[in-house]
Amino acid sequence: MAKIFCVANQKGGVGKTTTAVNLAAGLAQHGQRVLLVDLDPQGNATMGAGINKSELKTSIYEVLLGMSDVTTARKTSETGKFDVLPANRELAGAEVEMVELDNREKRLKDALALVADDYDFMLIDCPPALSMLTLNGLCAAHGVIIPMQCEYYALEGLSDLVNTIKKVHAKLNPDLKIIGLLRVMFDPRMTLSQQVSAQLEQHFGDKVFKTIIPRNVRLAEAPSYGMPGVTFDPQAKGAQAYLAFGAEMVERIKSI
Repeated sequence: MAKIFCVANQKGGVGKTTTAVNLAAGLAQHGQRVLLVDLDPQGNATMGAGINKSELKTSIYEVLLGMSDVTTARKTSETGKFDVLPANRELAGAEVEMVELDNREKRLKDALALVADDYDFMLIDCPPALSMLTLNGLCAAHGVIIPMQCEYYALEGLSDLVNTIKKVHAKLNPDLKIIGLLRVMFDPRMTLSQQVSAQLEQHFGDKVFKTIIPRNVRLAEAPSYGMPGVTFDPQAKGAQAYLAFGAEMVERIKSI
């Protein structure tokens, strides 16, 4: 039975998609069966996994609206060795169309339940806003992985996200909890980064992952080649960090 995790942060540009794609590839390298769910209409996770979003016959859009199922829509990332439930711009229309549907917050949960035995992990890359799509992700998940930069504004956004997770936990998904905070794009030379990192550890304790993802050019280059960073340049510091994060996740779910 798959463990389902949202990679979420209401702030944009914090490395959500980079984290989702590279964690999927990292887990696959650790022998896990992984489905990456692209829940963002930009389709960046789809492209980062090496799948051309403009050539999709079926995508998560059809799955959410009940016109297809996950087994039909999923693709395999040849470069990352994991499966992808892909997305493209059509998904933006699903927001409006789902408003009138029954059980609209649980559409994704119901769709993923049908393939839960095919995977060890399902990772959901959420859009950077609290929308109907993000709500579907949070309702489907067992927990949330929060990637964040160690800077002042990130702390402010974090409190909003924690409040959102509490509300969804209380009203829609009692299984939902914060799995952990992942420090990304970390620059140890900056005093502010060190200070914010220390604050996170002080406030959240063991909810802060031990692995820290450094700022790394090779990770940023990888999507333009349609590859996860961990396979694009396995020796890069960022790739090594995501592999270590994959191992940490495998260990952490044993205690969940």
